[in-house]
Amino acid sequence: MPDAALPPADLDLRLVRCFVVLAEQRHFGRAAEVLHLTQSSLSRQLDRLEQQVGARLLDRGPRGSRLTEAGETFLPLAHEVLHSTAVAAARVRAVAEPSRITVGFTASNIIITPAVRELRHRYPDAEVSTRHVHWSETHSALREHRVDVVVTRLPFPTDGLLVAVLYDEPRVLLVPSDHRLVGKESITLDDIADEPMPLGADPIWNAFWRVDPRPDGRPAPGGPPITAVEDKIELVAGGQAVAIIPADPGLLGMTCVRPGLTTIPLEGVEPSHVVVATRADDRSRLVAAFRRFAQTHITRPGE
Repeated sequence: MPDAALPPADLDLRLVRCFVVLAEQRHFGRAAEVLHLTQSSLSRQLDRLEQQVGARLLDRGPRGSRLTEAGETFLPLAHEVLHSTAVAAARVRAVAEPSRITVGFTASNIIITPAVRELRHRYPDAEVSTRHVHWSETHSALREHRVDVVVTRLPFPTDGLLVAVLYDEPRVLLVPSDHRLVGKESITLDDIADEPMPLGADPIWNAFWRVDPRPDGRPAPGGPPITAVEDKIELVAGGQAVAIIPADPGLLGMTCVRPGLTTIPLEGVEPSHVVVATRADDRSRLVAAFRRFAQTHITRPGE
């Protein structure tokens, strides 16, 4: 009598999460950075998941990764599994640990400290922790309950979230200090109509930070691909591109970020918005309190 077929192995949620990030980034290098793994480790994780589900989920190539038909089918199910598991764990923690909150932030120059200190002062028995979140993970970090609140910059997907603007930042152009536009009091998009600009993987990011398309409907000029802010700075420093960034009032119009770079005010574009975001259905008293303190204490540097 032939052996009965073995039941499929239980899915490892860590592997499922690796797949979801890979599917979103479509690039092993970018996904590995988000997950804080090496590319070889991430590749092994995917191999293990494919063995568990019994199907190939991604086709890998030199220019990135593409979901297979099985991968396209598995992706929404993977999102559901991670979300359901996170919600279940969060609800249990809410009962067992009613005084616990994790505050996320995506950039070191967005100062959350005053609001965090106020929360700890008002709720001395609460467990208040902070956690850096990669800018591309703002939405998923909240929806998967890895953090309870995030202070970050728009744009990012906001479905299922409650978002409040804390302050605005003018946008400026980052250029090498010997760039042809240095010395102008301000510029417009017409002045940089043909200047190459770094190209990220996220279309929402590209639309805002490259102003793509431009107001007249033309696409923004192409540019070198990037996976991190450091990539953008290096490209600008090397004279390969210019970049639109949020203004730092302490550095505006001066050498900034590192020697050899400067900024020029950019007119005629919407400012950058620093926001506090939480899950729309979160009824935690600590989350509500942090939102209030963020709106009171997190202000634009220099104000």
